[in-house]
Amino acid sequence: MKTFELRLYRDDIAPQSATRVLKAGPVRVLYVVSGALRIIAGDLRATLGDNSALHTTTPIEIAGGARPTALLRWELVSPGAALDTATSSHISSTLLLSAPLALDPSASCLLRCDRVDFPPGGEALTHTHRGGGIRCLLFGGITIHTGGIKHDYAPLEPWFEAGPEPVYAAVSKTGDSAFARVMILPKELLGKSSISYVNPEDLAKPKNQRYQVFVDVPIVLPR
Repeated sequence: MKTFELRLYRDDIAPQSATRVLKAGPVRVLYVVSGALRIIAGDLRATLGDNSALHTTTPIEIAGGARPTALLRWELVSPGAALDTATSSHISSTLLLSAPLALDPSASCLLRCDRVDFPPGGEALTHTHRGGGIRCLLFGGITIHTGGIKHDYAPLEPWFEAGPEPVYAAVSKTGDSAFARVMILPKELLGKSSISYVNPEDLAKPKNQRYQVFVDVPIVLPR
């Protein structure tokens, strides 16, 4: 096993800003919380709008669109890799959270980015996942119970779930809630759920969370 590092950055990008180059190397996911993100990657020219995501390992140029843009940027890197928080008058970058992940470099891994939505008063019954990942609340409110501790999260606050540790989640009763996440999973879960419920009696209970998958691809781990 080798220890890698999963990082989550927040980039705030001014409208119609000059481009910024994100270097090659990290396994990267860009998720647009709000605004519009202009993308240049080789021959690719595209604009990502609200609630859209892109996976890349190659150099990529990003710039603001017509509106201010709030971007979540996950990167899987080798330990000790330099932080990518360069700021300018157009882009402000902040590292929100970093977490170690023990992965087998010889194994086939899967990168998944998705969004999980809950109705008011919804819950995720006690469960585990087959891989670790970083979540970030998009809107609403959520309370995470794990390891005998509970913690409340507000919009654009992140948390890490290792995977095997059982987790119970309850969301705000006053409105909808949603979070985005990136997980590193076994490759055989391509197109399949990673969740397992801890209590057998919960298997047959109705589940009120809804999933939207943006990225679900096999990856080569960084060197």
